[in-house]
Amino acid sequence: MKLTEEKVILITPKDEVLGVMNKLEAHQKGILHRAFSIFLFDKKGNILLQRRAKNKYHSPHQWTNACCSHPREDETYLQAAERRLREELGISCELEKKFDFIYKADVGGGLWEHELDHVFTGIYEGEFHLNPEEVSEIRYISLQDLEQEIEKSPENFTEWFKIILKEYKQHL
Repeated sequence: MKLTEEKVILITPKDEVLGVMNKLEAHQKGILHRAFSIFLFDKKGNILLQRRAKNKYHSPHQWTNACCSHPREDETYLQAAERRLREELGISCELEKKFDFIYKADVGGGLWEHELDHVFTGIYEGEFHLNPEEVSEIRYISLQDLEQEIEKSPENFTEWFKIILKEYKQHL
């Protein structure tokens, strides 16, 4: 689906649907919409990071969590998360919702992420089939090493990932 065709679901802070809007327009205006984020781990507890493809319209070539996106009108948050795992990483695994929260982040270029984010986790150690339009590379890293990398070079990581990671550590 082309960026100009993609829609996001606009909501109230209580997740009541207000309507839909073009994804780019919602990000330009910073309007609250539905989203999800997935944190995947290996059996040792290392977290999977993906590096966004260079051609992404915002936050290109930055490291972020395993997968994140927006549900479509006909999807639950979980269905959307499972779909995007297949589309971005070429995998499927069992996901568990951990928490949700609202955040707003300036992602540069006059764009904002303002989302009610449902955060899912899962464990995965199989093969990946990366979609090069979405992901340039992946890696597992310990949470301790990740925190050191973010402290040393925060510009290498997406703004939302830094926010969600802090929230994740508070909830778990």
